[in-house]
Amino acid sequence: MDAESQTNHLKAYGVAYAAMKSGLMVDWLLNYKGGSFGIDQVESIERMCKLRNVSYTVMSDAQYSGVLNDIANPDFNGDVIKLEKAPKIAVYTPPNKEPWDDAVTLVLTYAEIPFDKVYDDEVLAGDLPKYDWLHLHHEDFTGQYGKFWASYRTAAWYQKDQRDAEAMAAKHGYKKVSQLKLDVAKKIRDFVAGGGFMFAMCSATDSYDIALAAEGVDICEVPFDGDPMDPNAQQKLDFTKCFAFKDFKLETNPYIYEYSDIDNTNFRKVPKNIDYFTLFTFSAKFDPVPCMLCQDHTTTIKGFMGQTTAFRKEVLKSSTLVMGDMKPANEARYVHGEFGKGTWTFYGGHDPEDYEHRVGDPPTDLSLHPNSPGYRLILNNVLFPAAKKKPRKT
Repeated sequence: MDAESQTNHLKAYGVAYAAMKSGLMVDWLLNYKGGSFGIDQVESIERMCKLRNVSYTVMSDAQYSGVLNDIANPDFNGDVIKLEKAPKIAVYTPPNKEPWDDAVTLVLTYAEIPFDKVYDDEVLAGDLPKYDWLHLHHEDFTGQYGKFWASYRTAAWYQKDQRDAEAMAAKHGYKKVSQLKLDVAKKIRDFVAGGGFMFAMCSATDSYDIALAAEGVDICEVPFDGDPMDPNAQQKLDFTKCFAFKDFKLETNPYIYEYSDIDNTNFRKVPKNIDYFTLFTFSAKFDPVPCMLCQDHTTTIKGFMGQTTAFRKEVLKSSTLVMGDMKPANEARYVHGEFGKGTWTFYGGHDPEDYEHRVGDPPTDLSLHPNSPGYRLILNNVLFPAAKKKPRKT
């Protein structure tokens, strides 16, 4: 899985997933040639590699033992993680969304990793414990319809989305969409607390934490729910309920396309040609979790924008682990943490291979980006729940 040897990094994850699905154990060789996978030689898996244009090497048991010995060397920052069982995957996404509206849906489809779609009906019905891993689609959990009102309130798609959301809220007995979304956010929180793995991108990151912090507080202005927001909403926020963020300021103006000052989009002033972020190098033997989540064939990742592009470091909790950042802009792009028995990961931006994805833009063709380092970070998170837990080093 290094830069020189792999023809299709993204589909390689699908092969590893398929191997687990067929009952094979997969070795994830952390930091060895870009985070390679070791699998017993089986004709069906080898044929799959050929069909999907995934590069592989066949080696003897003795040769492979040599690789494992190299990784075990205390001077080499590597480890072997056993991937045992293919995780059951859910994507929280509206039923009317196209696959290219969401980077995770897009890359799961390209890598040929199966997943189920769930939305408010399934979440409120208590279906989340059926899954190991949950992705939150580009979503607004605050009930403000993505704050697209200023630019798109006359657009047919915006009006339909609002009608659909209001109908969903009414169906479940809520007077407001914000109340529905809060209870959905709390169900997701309970899923993580019970041992689930949650991954979110773009606006599903900050809007999720804002919704939790604003429990019982009206933060929606008239265009979104028909009545004014609580004038003391900012003072009533409870940051202890958030996963990642603290001390942020709400953006209450309905004409401004932003939820709060968590997002660094309007502060960063970074030209596209120098917009990159850097992954941290963690100890594979002592910090295997962040090391797994950062496996890549480069530590320098092209930046990409979104409604929530990056997270201002000033509003990160001390418990939030930064795994990728851009230091000159004082922003984090890729963060992780634990909650209860589970974990969450937030990844800023909308589409790693579409710098400034706008409403109505054509879909990204991942066959043109089979070696995308930015998309690899998503797929690391997909395989992460399959890892056999090791006792913590002391």
